[in-house]
Amino acid sequence: MSKIIALANQKGGVGKTTSSINLAASLAVLEYKTLLVDADPQANSTSGIGFDPRNIKDSIYECIINNIDPRDAIQKTETPNLDLLPAHIDLVGAEIEMINLVDREYKMKAVLDVVKDNYDFIIIDCSPSLGLITINALTAADSVIIPVQCEYFALEGLGKLLNTIKIVQSRLNTHLEIEGILLTMYDVRLRLSNQVVEEVRTHFEDMVFDTIIQRNTRLSEAPSFGISVIMHDATSKGAINYLNLAREIIRKNGLVKAEPEVNIETV
Repeated sequence: MSKIIALANQKGGVGKTTSSINLAASLAVLEYKTLLVDADPQANSTSGIGFDPRNIKDSIYECIINNIDPRDAIQKTETPNLDLLPAHIDLVGAEIEMINLVDREYKMKAVLDVVKDNYDFIIIDCSPSLGLITINALTAADSVIIPVQCEYFALEGLGKLLNTIKIVQSRLNTHLEIEGILLTMYDVRLRLSNQVVEEVRTHFEDMVFDTIIQRNTRLSEAPSFGISVIMHDATSKGAINYLNLAREIIRKNGLVKAEPEVNIETV
């Protein structure tokens, strides 16, 4: 049975795409069959995992709007156990095209229902908005991870997102849960980072993941090579942080199996 997790926050620059790519890659390295779904018209997950969005013929857009089989659009990545359902710029127009469709909030769910039994995890990278595509992702998901950066204004807009999640839970997807709040861009040297961690943990308590994603040069470099940080440098703080997050999610969902040894030389 597949677990579908959306990463959502209408604020930009909080680490949604970085977290989507690297969480998906970490789950894959731990030998869980994983699908990364790029549901952002900027297609940064697509390019960040090694594909040129301009060369993508079939994407999540064609699956939603033209009803093509998602199995024809899914791409294999260089990371074993990790596949990608890509995006391209046409996804910008999808929200307008979907307005008059019947069951418009359930289009992505219908797409993922076709393939979900082939995967242990499906990770959806949402766009930085609370538009129809993000609503589709939340309707399709079993749970949602909310990345929050350890910077000033961290909690700004979080209330609006939580309210949107409540609306989706009450009207569209009663099974949707909050997987957790993920603190990102943590800089141990900054007092502000520590204050934000304290504030978020005080407000949200057990909803906050134990794992915190630290600022890391390797993490910033990896997308320019079209690979995840674990493929770029498996010994880096960024890679270790995301592997720990993957393990935390696996444990939380009772999906632990014998872990493979991650061979640093071959990764």
